[in-house]
Amino acid sequence: MKRFYFSLLFLISFSAFAQSKEDKLDKVLKGLYASISGPAAQQRDTALIKSFFVPEARLIPVFVNKENKTARRTLSVAQYLEGLGKLTKDQGFFEKEVSRKTDIFGNMAQVFSTYESFHKLDEEKPFQRGINSLQLMFDGQQWKILNITWNAETPENPIPGRYLNN
Repeated sequence: MKRFYFSLLFLISFSAFAQSKEDKLDKVLKGLYASISGPAAQQRDTALIKSFFVPEARLIPVFVNKENKTARRTLSVAQYLEGLGKLTKDQGFFEKEVSRKTDIFGNMAQVFSTYESFHKLDEEKPFQRGINSLQLMFDGQQWKILNITWNAETPENPIPGRYLNN
């Protein structure tokens, strides 16, 4: 009987730990989207944004260039923030998550986060949609973003339905 209660206690504790990691992951993703979003000319909290990442994290947009070839740009967090500052100087930028697919193994996670981007909060139609692919690690206390790779939707590259439904 003691073995049964010990096993049950272990399962409950393990389940609470796993849920805790998922809650912390959710908090990081919601915090990231909220922190990069805001109206034109609003200074973003760069210290907060940096806190979501490991220092050597990379942000990598994948796109089709002028020569009609798939290309990528590799940015540090500082370079991304510089570009975000230029983008938001004269126009608002609000990005929201509309769907998420998450896989967690041990202390690593892979997240496909489908997003929509708006210039104003009250717009009905986004000016852009796409998928952010995030790789994260759990350091024992919190999740930290290692990399984000993203690809915007185009007529030739529509978002598959499996990434639009939770």
